[in-house]
Amino acid sequence: MCLIVIGWRRHPDYPLVLAANRDEFYARPTAIAARWPGASQVMGGLGLEAGGTWLGITETGRFAAITNVREPHMEKGRYSRGQLTRDFLLSDSSAAHYAQQIDGKQYSGFNLLLGDGASLIYCSNRDGEPRSLPPGIYGLSNHCLDSPWPKLMQARESFSRALQDMPREGKFFNLLADQSIVADKNLPKTGVSLAWERLLSTVFVQSESYGTRASTVLWQGSDGTIRLHEKSFGPYGHPIQSSVISTSLRHCT
Repeated sequence: MCLIVIGWRRHPDYPLVLAANRDEFYARPTAIAARWPGASQVMGGLGLEAGGTWLGITETGRFAAITNVREPHMEKGRYSRGQLTRDFLLSDSSAAHYAQQIDGKQYSGFNLLLGDGASLIYCSNRDGEPRSLPPGIYGLSNHCLDSPWPKLMQARESFSRALQDMPREGKFFNLLADQSIVADKNLPKTGVSLAWERLLSTVFVQSESYGTRASTVLWQGSDGTIRLHEKSFGPYGHPIQSSVISTSLRHCT
């Protein structure tokens, strides 16, 4: 996933709100967000090659999402990054404990958000030690937390306004659909060609072979309601299908 904006305890009625785009090659097999086979308490998409996920939440309020770090010339890690999110969602470890036991050397560059209901942890194998995040609005793309990339800064501003309209989701999907290309002088330099920097500068990425595969709005209410709404896309941003999952928080016994 290449863009995540998350509101953590910034709304009195919705302690967790997230808007995210997952960018990937269209040829990579993927299942849209659903309850997982054999683990129906987990809701999220699935990568059908390595069996991991980019974003998911459980009925007990465990949450995980990941982005890669754009480093085109680095050697590929031993394990799939999607396993990090999957394994956390299937575990009962606290977010802080789980983050501490990750061997970052085994993975390509990643940024990982982990929530266990009590805390939100950010960890990355390119950005120091794991840390607990205080209430706020945070953004991740393919660099460190809150890196001042133009599309991420704009998305955070739009997210702040959309948060005031909760539980309406339209403004969140509007911000995720933004196709504005950043001026060359403001583009980050991440080791890819200028043409790719331009392509990847938009919030919603589209081309023939690579682009935004899924746009997701996820929230949890203070009354225990959990809602995950995902829209999937094909080449050139062609809409494919959508998935809506609504449930209630189930407390562990």
